[in-house]
Amino acid sequence: MSDEKTGLTRRGFLPATAAAFTIVPRHVLGAGYAAPSDKLNIAAVGVGGMGQNYVKGCASENIVAIADVDHVFAAPVFRAYPGARVYKDYRVMLEKEKGIDAVIVGTPDHSHAVVASAAIALKKGVYVAKPMTRTVFEARALAKAAREQKVATQMSVQSTSTDPAVTTEEWVKSGVIGKVREVHVWTDRPVWPQGLVRPGDKVKPPGSLDWDIWLGPAPARPYHPVYHPFNFRGWYDFGTGGLGDMACHTFHIIVKALGLSAPSSVSANVTVVRESLKTGDKPDPSWARSKRGSYPETFPSSSMVTWDFPARDQQPPVRMTWYEGGLRPPRPLELAADRDLGPDGLLFVGEKGTLLSGFSGGIRFLSDEQQKLLAAPPKTLPRTKDHYMEWVNACKGGAPANCNFEFAAPLTEIALLGVVAQRTGKFLLWDAGGMRFPNDAAASQLLKPEYRQGWSL
Repeated sequence: MSDEKTGLTRRGFLPATAAAFTIVPRHVLGAGYAAPSDKLNIAAVGVGGMGQNYVKGCASENIVAIADVDHVFAAPVFRAYPGARVYKDYRVMLEKEKGIDAVIVGTPDHSHAVVASAAIALKKGVYVAKPMTRTVFEARALAKAAREQKVATQMSVQSTSTDPAVTTEEWVKSGVIGKVREVHVWTDRPVWPQGLVRPGDKVKPPGSLDWDIWLGPAPARPYHPVYHPFNFRGWYDFGTGGLGDMACHTFHIIVKALGLSAPSSVSANVTVVRESLKTGDKPDPSWARSKRGSYPETFPSSSMVTWDFPARDQQPPVRMTWYEGGLRPPRPLELAADRDLGPDGLLFVGEKGTLLSGFSGGIRFLSDEQQKLLAAPPKTLPRTKDHYMEWVNACKGGAPANCNFEFAAPLTEIALLGVVAQRTGKFLLWDAGGMRFPNDAAASQLLKPEYRQGWSL
């Protein structure tokens, strides 16, 4: 299927473009290659939202091209990099810009995979917003493509290998709280509307916005400001809710500290909706005339999600529970009366004690006695100096970035399994090797997206 604006097919234009290269990307030549310039030529896709921060983090390099579907929303970024050539369609940009080395992807969740896949096929280094993809299938496909093309990758989990994160990992691994069987994680998300009915009113898209390209592989929907800008996250078609938005920022600590891999099951409890039944043309106000409703197209206003991980070596099974929408774990008995759990954080519950780690730091033991007696363990694990420069250096032939796709894909997968549980509200057994829920064929269908005509990986 050809793109209406360029006449190019999603599958057809990539090989021809790759064959037309006259400049060999520096990452193909290896770490020993001395480039004429120390700087990468970076292109960015989707910069009006968080993408602008990713570009800013790499501003020491040459920002040579920017593609964004809304030129008014992205105008401040265009002004910040006046030397960058501007596009609306990233496909046109990738076709024309022969000299780029790497691509930043800051688009909404539903288009991460197709944009990153196109860049990887051209052997570009790729930096992608979290969650890495909207579905499990896409995460695995991107990791495989990056591995085969040998490109440098990074997912936007800026807390990976920062001092607070690594210190928490060192505390847990030190054994001072004993073996851990449960972990609790909570967030202040969502900070956008969820639990909505799809709008029925017709709204004309802004003249600055190319709505068709914004939709990309997602189902065709009429434009509405309830989707763009920012509020896409709450909709099944475009986002992954609060879990997709924030889980990877904390799950990486848990996965590393406890040596977790794939869970054996996942389940979710979600907000119950009550809908009034109608008497004639009007809703009946009687409570006796209400019924249990559902969220047909958006994530619930609040939920709890639980993953069970099997035993590893000498470590016991672990249950991890996620809370969002104002929910938090039960207040621990050891927590002093003048303290609060905070709007977001992690609790590692061990046999000998409980460790509380805030999203932005603030590591402590809940027991005051334990807090007084214990000294911090030695700093044996590496810390990051600059999340963005990790990726830049990897693109130049250096060591892989800490949240490269080999780590980011299974990390994202854990979160996305929870997203499926939220959507179904069911207990789901997980067969990681078969990429399926053996007890629910319908839920398994949510692991792989259905792209609209003209789009594919």
